[in-house]
Amino acid sequence: MTTYLLDANVFIQAKNLHYGFDFCPAFWEWLGVQNTAGKVASIEKVADEIASGEDDLSNWVQALGRAFFRPADDAVLPALGTVSTWASGQGYDPAAVATFLQVADYWLVSHALAHRCTVVTHEVPADSAKKIKIPNACIGLKVEWITPYEMLRREKAKFVLGKGN
Repeated sequence: MTTYLLDANVFIQAKNLHYGFDFCPAFWEWLGVQNTAGKVASIEKVADEIASGEDDLSNWVQALGRAFFRPADDAVLPALGTVSTWASGQGYDPAAVATFLQVADYWLVSHALAHRCTVVTHEVPADSAKKIKIPNACIGLKVEWITPYEMLRREKAKFVLGKGN
């Protein structure tokens, strides 16, 4: 069974664009159901990024509690070293490496590497020495990554309107 780990931008863009809480609550319900089934999750560092805002999304994250957002465990610690070594050896600007190693992206890729999860992100690969993109790290470390739309298609997600809508 594939477990998907969602990047912060998946939640943020869903809230701001296609799946706003006010007109598509089924998306958010689907995430909760899939999390309970062990198929969809994220990590604590992503929750920390989102919770710092004061909006519907941060309220949703706080209401979920930490069940949706996995903590780093003993398996993630060696993966952090592997990802750090990879990032440092790819010719990125030192500032890009330093930034990457301080943000949730680093922990997300490390968690996915450690637990053989698929990373879900809106980011796309880029040939730039100025910023390490999640897909570039995933490609370099042989971690599967996909877009949120591909995840929804693979899982045959159905969002059903309630009666009377």
